[in-house]
Amino acid sequence: MTKLPIGITPRGLSREQAAEYCGCDSVAAFDDWVRRGIVPKAMRGTTRWDRKAIDRALDRHSGLPSDPERSFEEWAAAHAS
Repeated sequence: MTKLPIGITPRGLSREQAAEYCGCDSVAAFDDWVRRGIVPKAMRGTTRWDRKAIDRALDRHSGLPSDPERSFEEWAAAHAS
């Protein structure tokens, strides 16, 4: 199998890659995030996690807007303390 060029992140991540991508200290911590629904389970029928699905899940969990029409300024105003 050929390697991806430097700087290209694969879309389908292994469990270890997904844990690192999320910034988890360990695979066990990532597994806990999956159990708690912070990030999605592996793609159906695989042992790979979709990088974009992880991004969307973390955006939702962080309260970031998922609507591309909504500007950052609108989100920031809605979340101002």
